[in-house]
Amino acid sequence: MNGRIVDNREAIDGKTSRSICDAVGERLQQSLRPEPLEPSARLQRLLEELRRRDSGSRPAVPN
Repeated sequence: MNGRIVDNREAIDGKTSRSICDAVGERLQQSLRPEPLEPSARLQRLLEELRRRDSGSRPAVPN
């Protein structure tokens, strides 16, 4: 290597650049899609407690 930097890049138009960016973005979204998380055990207990309290304390609905 002789220490010179050679720029072999070719210019691309805006439409091509946009298409490439869109394709890369779509691929990233597919591969980095978050997996659905289960609520923690503590949160599940709290939700169960809330449901239990709600079902036991329903106010009477007037006619």
